[in-house]
Amino acid sequence: MAADSCPAKKIVVIGPSWVGDMVMAQAMFASLATQNPGCILDVVAPSATYPLLARMGEVSKGWLLDVEHGQLAVMKRYRMGLALRHEAYDRAYVLPNSFKSALVPVFAGIPERIGWRGEGRFGVLNDLRILSPSTLPLMVERFVSLAYDKGVELPQPLCRPRLTTDQDAAADTLRKLQLELHRPILALCPGAEYGVAKQWPVAHYGLVAEHFLALGWQVWVFGSRKDITTAGRLRDRISPQLRDLCFDLTGKTSMPEVVDLMALVEVVLTNDSGLMHIAAALDRQLFILYGSSSPQFTPPLCDQATIISLDLPCSPCFKRTCPLGHTDCLNELKADRVLEEMKSAGV
Repeated sequence: MAADSCPAKKIVVIGPSWVGDMVMAQAMFASLATQNPGCILDVVAPSATYPLLARMGEVSKGWLLDVEHGQLAVMKRYRMGLALRHEAYDRAYVLPNSFKSALVPVFAGIPERIGWRGEGRFGVLNDLRILSPSTLPLMVERFVSLAYDKGVELPQPLCRPRLTTDQDAAADTLRKLQLELHRPILALCPGAEYGVAKQWPVAHYGLVAEHFLALGWQVWVFGSRKDITTAGRLRDRISPQLRDLCFDLTGKTSMPEVVDLMALVEVVLTNDSGLMHIAAALDRQLFILYGSSSPQFTPPLCDQATIISLDLPCSPCFKRTCPLGHTDCLNELKADRVLEEMKSAGV
């Protein structure tokens, strides 16, 4: 709860713009529900993360804020604030650290506005928290901490994100995409919205796909429209006699459809990406390739996860592109090493 306050009856959260962050934020939503029994919890989100809210049981209603990532759009935020004003929220939590993200609760006239100090948000937030990165090293801890009074030690273990699925919708999606479940499924997630420094080479993904296809598996390649070219290059690397069992789903699925299909796969091989966090929230067996990022900051929040990394001295750098120009942290992480890790885990 907010400091020195009673449980709230109606809460709105200004949610993150990145898919992975929104998935991790569900741990905070669950904590808020525990701290405020019977409360109504709504979430404001941009188009990139808004569809996920339908698969989060804690969320009563989602509000779509139609702004691009990084866009100021003061008038759109003002209009959203006016719409929220009629909802009479008791409290707002602002998860992004930007100044602009804190404007909507101000425009809405919400009395309690809680968040990290971020970009000098004095005046727009009235319960301002000062982050100690060493105390809260994980992104999920930083989200969950806001649900509690200042200085309260977080309960352990933390709530974990758990997305819901729709079996009827999944059956419809399987029919639409002409997919079948007669073979075990390896999901590949070769994209990374944040930048190429988080992307394992397509050639390496192709070798892993070829290996599993030869064993009688099928491969589903997940991603957004931005990953269509990457997925096409991956599929082109597979032998023609096996290629028909590699299904390119990039750009063909909505976010709820991704959730439903991901829940059907046996194993997921992925970069550190939003899809990784979705797979973790569905408790899939995960193998995650870390290069420029770190599991010490954004780990998979599930039990069935294997971290694969070279742990080079130059990583993690947290850059979108390799500052040294070679991306050895992923380029030198060979497919043989990944296949060995998968075999050791019983796959």
